[in-house]
Amino acid sequence: MRIATFNILHGRSPVDDRVDVERLAAAVKTLDADVLGLQEVDRDQPRSMNADLTAVAAEAMGAVDSQFVAALSGTPGGTWMAATGDEQPGSASYGIALLSRYPVVSWRVVRLPALRSRVPVWFRGAPRPKLVGDEPRVAVAAVLEGPWGQFTVCNTHLSFVPGWGALQLSKLVRSLTGTREPLVLMGDLNMQAGQAVRVSGLQPLAPATTPTFPVDEPIRQLDHVLARGPIAASGAGEALRLPLSDHRALVVPCAPA
Repeated sequence: MRIATFNILHGRSPVDDRVDVERLAAAVKTLDADVLGLQEVDRDQPRSMNADLTAVAAEAMGAVDSQFVAALSGTPGGTWMAATGDEQPGSASYGIALLSRYPVVSWRVVRLPALRSRVPVWFRGAPRPKLVGDEPRVAVAAVLEGPWGQFTVCNTHLSFVPGWGALQLSKLVRSLTGTREPLVLMGDLNMQAGQAVRVSGLQPLAPATTPTFPVDEPIRQLDHVLARGPIAASGAGEALRLPLSDHRALVVPCAPA
């Protein structure tokens, strides 16, 4: 079983600054994932040709079940509001998606604590902190009927604000207490492996020596596949460079422990 997480940058390539849905489909086929978590996913956005990027990816991987969950409604970087789940069909939205070649038994959406004010953040190479806000953050979990029985997978994209992402991760893991195990939690967690493991209490399925960001010469692993229960990596995790996004995709082959 191959599990993958990929921040797709709404399908855009930094090389030519274009969104090409055929290029996205080809990248998803390259991953050959049985379960795939995507972050920074557009639906009905003009910048991505009003495409449903989740549907594009689902067709490319042969998913039998998939779900897009909007984190915000409107235009990222423009006019938007926090999504509620009650958005009208055809309205522009942006969020995350979970796709599976295995049947889904049940779905669950978790809306994570929102940062309600601007805070100072020190970015690499900047002479001084910058006041920044953050967008709403969500997670989507599914109980899947896998090849070795039922298990739970959760996908998320956490805040880049130091400390706040850790709070979101802690609350997310607590919200998953009692879910069917094995539990796999994946996504762009916007933190290094040591912090992700420490905060979540889960174990990494890919080694911390698998950097995923930035795409050209990655030095940090911001994207993770973590687990609890009887599941383990059955081979080396890979950070794959694909022809879109500013992240590399993280792919881990897994088997029962």
